[in-house]
Amino acid sequence: MVNKFLCDFRFLLLAAAVAFIYIQMRLFTTQSEYADRLADAVEAETRCTSQMRKLIDQISMQQSRIVDLEEDKNRQDEEYSQMKALVQDLEFKGLQRRMDKVQTQVAAVVIMACNRADYLERTIKSILKHQNAVASKYPLFVSQDGSNAQVKEKALSYDQLTYMQHLDSKPLQTERPGELIAYYKIARHYKWALDKLFYEHKFSRVIILEDDMEIAPDFFDYFEAAAALMEKDKTIMAVSSWNDNGQKQFVHDPEILYRSDFFPGLGWMLTKSIWNELSPKWPKAYWDDWLRLQENHKGRQFIRPEVCRTYNFGEHGSSLGQFFRQYLEPIKLNDVQVDWKSKDLNYLMEDEYIKHFAAILKDAKPIYGADAVLKASNIQGDVCVQYKDQPDFERIAQQFGVFQEWKDGVPRTAYKGVVVFRHPPPRRVFLVGPESFELLGIKGV
Repeated sequence: MVNKFLCDFRFLLLAAAVAFIYIQMRLFTTQSEYADRLADAVEAETRCTSQMRKLIDQISMQQSRIVDLEEDKNRQDEEYSQMKALVQDLEFKGLQRRMDKVQTQVAAVVIMACNRADYLERTIKSILKHQNAVASKYPLFVSQDGSNAQVKEKALSYDQLTYMQHLDSKPLQTERPGELIAYYKIARHYKWALDKLFYEHKFSRVIILEDDMEIAPDFFDYFEAAAALMEKDKTIMAVSSWNDNGQKQFVHDPEILYRSDFFPGLGWMLTKSIWNELSPKWPKAYWDDWLRLQENHKGRQFIRPEVCRTYNFGEHGSSLGQFFRQYLEPIKLNDVQVDWKSKDLNYLMEDEYIKHFAAILKDAKPIYGADAVLKASNIQGDVCVQYKDQPDFERIAQQFGVFQEWKDGVPRTAYKGVVVFRHPPPRRVFLVGPESFELLGIKGV
């Protein structure tokens, strides 16, 4: 029994040992599997950590690149802003230069020439003597009518001017027998040259001179002051540097300017707006007399000086020396430098001038009857002589030696029918028309 028990007990121990060994083996196997899995997990975690670090490094690099890109963008934005500001500044300066150029260009100056090379040279030299200092304000042109080789060669020998040449494309015919064709050629040339300067070269003002003129020292300052006046007062049709009664014996004060209903010409300035009106209906001939017609100046007036700023030395020309000895040769050319920039010219504005002129005329002592010249010489101060009509005016004007000519009912140099000149200087003589006092608002005379 005991042996059987012992045998059973041993069998149980053996079974337990086998079970234990099996369990240990299973445990070992399981532990090995878990160890392998753990190793794999650790390795995976290590790989993941490594990848994470790489990813972090990549993110850091990307962030660094983003920061760099942002800095580049900011730098580019700043450079763009600076460039934009620079471009705007350059554009502004360029615009300012163009504006300054427009603002400083008072007017183009054109010399109308044809076939007198020696006269043209004298005129150019006179202009350049005073124009060099203000060349940017007054670009100089020579416009030649025809193909005279000497005139063209003379004009092209000066670098300070621009040469233009007008050649007739169609034959010219006079409208009436015996007329000089020269007046038709001149009118056509004027239209061509002014169209070119205003519409092609786009000037806002043009001063027209002829090839037989010399200019005064203050010629350009005078026209600059007059240009400002024209801008303010649209009743001024043109400004002239000429006084038909500007002979030495009839003038005194170089600072005095007048309004006139009579177009003087001979060195004058007009604006583009006026030319826009005149160009489409420009006449075939006698353009200066055409401008003196009421239908063309329409009540607008002209500024003229007492002392001329141009001198006409052209004894030989299209007018065949008409009036030269009596009226042109004795002209007084201003020889003093008037500071026009400091002068207040508002008295020449239409509303002011009529009162200004009336006040001067009211102070003049009246003269009646014949022998006006003798009576005037015996009176101190300004005098006025009334005329009844054109023949009466011509008679009185002849006594004094001033221009007798009328155009379309207006005497040369007249304002409201009044012609004023010095005789002898500094006394002023007023030749007063039958309606002048009424037009000037002077009562009780």
